[in-house]
Amino acid sequence: MGRVLSASTRGILHARTARERFQVIKFAPCAALAPFVDFFWVLTWDLRGEPPHRQRVLTRPSVHMTFTSYLTSGAKRARIVGVVRDEFVEEIADEGRVVGAGFRPGGFRPFLGRPVASITGRFLAVDAVFGEAGRALGEQVFATPGAEDAVAVLEAFLTGREPEADPRAETAARIVAGIGEGVGRVGELAASLGMSERGVQRLFREYVGVGPKWVIRRFRMLEAAERAADGTEIDWAALAAELGYSDQAHFTRDFTASVGTSPARYARDA
Repeated sequence: MGRVLSASTRGILHARTARERFQVIKFAPCAALAPFVDFFWVLTWDLRGEPPHRQRVLTRPSVHMTFTSYLTSGAKRARIVGVVRDEFVEEIADEGRVVGAGFRPGGFRPFLGRPVASITGRFLAVDAVFGEAGRALGEQVFATPGAEDAVAVLEAFLTGREPEADPRAETAARIVAGIGEGVGRVGELAASLGMSERGVQRLFREYVGVGPKWVIRRFRMLEAAERAADGTEIDWAALAAELGYSDQAHFTRDFTASVGTSPARYARDA
């Protein structure tokens, strides 16, 4: 394929420990899928003779399609992962691989054929969405040993569905990108697009799967966790203000609820 991307650890909590337990490679999608797929990814691990590893992730407003195989036991799992609003923890053990597609916000709507909010917080079998073709896809991905070759199989399947570009999906993706760049209020988003706040909320339900306020909070937490893990001393009150919080206490509550520990303790342990 030749389209390897740098594998960011943003959202992977305690990333230094994670890098010792597994490896991730990301691939850019082909031009035909670029409006829909953010990246393809392959995660591999070999923990034979070591304890299982539990990895906590701060999820983004994205749907994922994953094919997990545990090479030692032979267990396999093919599923569609809707946007996960709460804690997401995955345990890996022995030796295995995950081949996945991470869709752009709004990018899974043409494949799903219904509001993305209908699968938020849900884990669906691939064949529940794609039928017999999805079951056959899983068998083919699992039977393909090379990482790039397995990604090529998944990419060819999605391309073959011939998804149609949707201007509203593109609008949703642009709004989410704007939030990631620091737009911090739903009213600002709506005004910049000539939409009402209710219109933005309806758009997000249909195409993103979660509301804009959730996306704003999650991007704040992604930024805060990344800052906390970089090893430099942090003025937490100043960071809270920079991220749009009215006070440090509110920021600390949000961080602790999302990450599972206080900002200061996470910074010490990360």
